[in-house]
Amino acid sequence: MADALKSTADIRLDGRVAIVTGGARGLGKTMGQALQRAGCHVVYADIDGAVAEKTARELDGVAGAGKGYGLACDIQDLAQCRALVDEAIARFGGLHIVVNNAARGPVHIERAPKTRSLKFYEADPAAWAEAIATNITGTFNVAHCAAPHLLANGWGRIVNITTSLSTMQRKNNSPYGVTKVAIEAETLIWAQDLEGVGVTVNSLIPGGAADTDFVSDMGRADAAARGQTLLSPEVMVAPILWLASTDSDGVTGGRFVGKLWDFSLSPRAAADKAREKPVLRPASEAS
Repeated sequence: MADALKSTADIRLDGRVAIVTGGARGLGKTMGQALQRAGCHVVYADIDGAVAEKTARELDGVAGAGKGYGLACDIQDLAQCRALVDEAIARFGGLHIVVNNAARGPVHIERAPKTRSLKFYEADPAAWAEAIATNITGTFNVAHCAAPHLLANGWGRIVNITTSLSTMQRKNNSPYGVTKVAIEAETLIWAQDLEGVGVTVNSLIPGGAADTDFVSDMGRADAAARGQTLLSPEVMVAPILWLASTDSDGVTGGRFVGKLWDFSLSPRAAADKAREKPVLRPASEAS
């Protein structure tokens, strides 16, 4: 009954510490600032450290000076990921939430010097390899370094940002679609690896292309041709707050769609409605 009286705007995360990768811009910035407004200390980690620092300072005086911290980090580099986790703990006294948002998308392939088209056989192989290293291995690197600290807490959250099933399969959309399928598998496997220890692993998607600089020129043209409107990054706010809170205790291995969040419902009911069947089933459910 109490949950029926709440909304995600009531969620407080005071005393929690979060790392948001790819936090300088776009979805990462939107989610990080939502967590910070809810009282969380947030490390905005990004390969562009200067913009990450600027993003971290934007809420000073609104969500408390010093609650945000920007840090340069290339998640392809395991040593930098270790340093990221260590810095979060040293600066804010702990670590509770990891949002794996950093990724190389179609823009990275489109603008690579040896790309002739977005067809896999005309894409720049070096850019392809870098996207794999960032999206799949980078997501692992951050989670790998953070997990021991979450386990020591006996409570924690790993949220992996992926994409729609249609995007994973869309022509001219590899390796981005390929990497997001892999991250869905990481989510399901890690959720089982961490089952029963208080640390949950879920994936979150906007539910369509979001209006950020992550969308390629071709992607924008394609969306326009299909009459699709790009989503506001704000569709991620309610679900990330719920997933980061104690309200979602015990919910793991799920896949949530931001645009399906129904604000007329209680947060738990809205989360149930926004939860999509996973692309892959856990081994325990496979026939």
